[in-house]
Amino acid sequence: AWRGKTKDEIGLDNLARFDACDESMTPEGGESYPQLKERVLEALSTALKSMESGETGAIVSHLQVTRSMLSEALGVPTKGMTQLPIATASITCVEYNGEDNAPCKVHFQSFKPDVGLRQSIDGAN
Repeated sequence: AWRGKTKDEIGLDNLARFDACDESMTPEGGESYPQLKERVLEALSTALKSMESGETGAIVSHLQVTRSMLSEALGVPTKGMTQLPIATASITCVEYNGEDNAPCKVHFQSFKPDVGLRQSIDGAN
């Protein structure tokens, strides 16, 4: 229901409540942050199980998907994940334990090499 709308059209109060994981503010046809995080972690687990111990993989994702994985790795509750600073087009590196696929180390988060990218329109950089 919010697709294609500006932040002003959605309402800043509605967005603030949504970012605070108020599930009553989940847009029609959309998903809440807890639902998103559950879906992301399930897909991450499937991806990790398909890899051999010691292998390296990469996941290319949107902001909230990255925040879902990083919040789990850092032990940040879902309600706090929207506060994790992640720059647009940045790299986050998390190491997982080969035995149980639990996150064991965040090597770096939101690393953004200087490759001449300009400031994003929405100010997320």
